[in-house]
Amino acid sequence: MERDTDQHDCEVLIAGPYFADLVFHGLPRPVEPGREVFADGFALVPGGAYTLAMAVHRLGRTAVWSVDFGTDVFSAEVLSAARAEGLDERAFRHHPGPVRSLTVALSGPDDRAMVSYQDAVASQPLVPLLRQYRPRTLMFPQLLWDEPTLAAVRAAGQLGALVVMDCHDVPASLADPAVRRVLAEVDVFTPNAAEALRLTGAADLDDAIAELAALVPTLVVKRDARGAVAVRGGKRYDTPTVPVRAVDTTAAGDCFNAGLVHGLLSGRDLPACLAVAAACGSAAVTGPGSGAALRATELGGWLARLP
Repeated sequence: MERDTDQHDCEVLIAGPYFADLVFHGLPRPVEPGREVFADGFALVPGGAYTLAMAVHRLGRTAVWSVDFGTDVFSAEVLSAARAEGLDERAFRHHPGPVRSLTVALSGPDDRAMVSYQDAVASQPLVPLLRQYRPRTLMFPQLLWDEPTLAAVRAAGQLGALVVMDCHDVPASLADPAVRRVLAEVDVFTPNAAEALRLTGAADLDDAIAELAALVPTLVVKRDARGAVAVRGGKRYDTPTVPVRAVDTTAAGDCFNAGLVHGLLSGRDLPACLAVAAACGSAAVTGPGSGAALRATELGGWLARLP
């Protein structure tokens, strides 16, 4: 597909809702029905697509975030954090009633469980935003396969934007032709290992990687503390993580994605982009929620710590 190379008004357009993350971290054991567990720490931190917007911004990239806020306390909390970070507000929509999006994260040293709630609100149409801001990259925090998303992905391609899509825990399968159709037009797809297995139905991660890599031009599979795998053009690349003491893994995947996009926008090759992503993801787990996302001035030190 020939791509339009006119002037871009921003580097990254992020489309997705905010979440207010209520993070209970340092749990001594998994939570069980009928049992009470006391956490070592608690934090209320902004999350969801906020993490992508904030992490990309901290790395020095110009980002526009398409998001809806309401009159509720959770909207106010995340909006205040966005303004404190200096995020671009041009695509923020403000509603006269509540637009609540929240997640309770129960975080242990290796993984976490989450319970979420979200008020229904119609999202902004992306095609007009793409034409207005002409980003170099369009980022989706989760796999979407509806017709408006497909139209946005195609419009992004026509405008010269790279499309990066995460998966998250969505009820999707490659058995659905609509899912395959969207993924075939996404440039970079970034599921974690469990999501790749669920999406493909494969019993083995290597089989899942092979199936997804045959569909998506660039596949990046996050494997938590074991690092990440990327496949492009039939070539596979593996990268480790920085060994750290994990406090909370809630924002690690989004910070990883922000680092990956930062590397791609810098013109790095894919292994170098993976290294940047791994550094950003590793740093993210050292604090609750999204608060430990790296700044551009900190990146070099974390890259030096990669094995």
